Amino acid sequence: MLRTAKIAVLVSGGGTNLQALIDAQKSGIIKSGKIELVISNKENAYALERAKKNEIQSLYIKKDADFEKRLVSVLEENGIDLIVLAGFLVILSEDFVKKYDRRIINIHPSLIPAFCGDGFYGLKVHEAALQRGVKLTGATTHFVNEITDGGEIIMQKAVEIKEGDTPELLQRRVMEEAEWKILPLSVEKVSKKMISEN
Repeated sequence: MLRTAKIAVLVSGGGTNLQALIDAQKSGIIKSGKIELVISNKENAYALERAKKNEIQSLYIKKDADFEKRLVSVLEENGIDLIVLAGFLVILSEDFVKKYDRRIINIHPSLIPAFCGDGFYGLKVHEAALQRGVKLTGATTHFVNEITDGGEIIMQKAVEIKEGDTPELLQRRVMEEAEWKILPLSVEKVSKKMISEN
């Protein structure tokens, strides 16, 4: 039986969601899984610094024709059970996601099926929500399949849109009130299920 699920977090930027996961692991919210590896497709991503500060193995893999091949090889070498996409701005191939079926989690900054799919990432999601005039937005964690933001939903949390919100203000509030809460809870939920099945 697996004692804890080995987790790899894939990042492209600052790593605020990675930090939320690290903090959740330290505080005991995540206890069925352990972050073993942080991988970035950007050499200077601050997320790699966060990993180093927390003594988590980290590496940069260049986004080229062999990217997925090298990614698979690193994941296998480290015996990774669960992959978490935390602000990872690379669309993974159908072959890759099928290989890791129900073993890849993503966080998306809207209530799927609203404002999701190809082209909806980062601030663009919040700009679209404000343009549309919705009163509620939020975040969704989901399994990753071959359709962008199309996999089975794990958790959702709503966030109210306030008068005077800008895309930047809304992005920050969605992170604080939704993303940083449901991502660690989802990772724990999926890790717990994994270890109970093995």
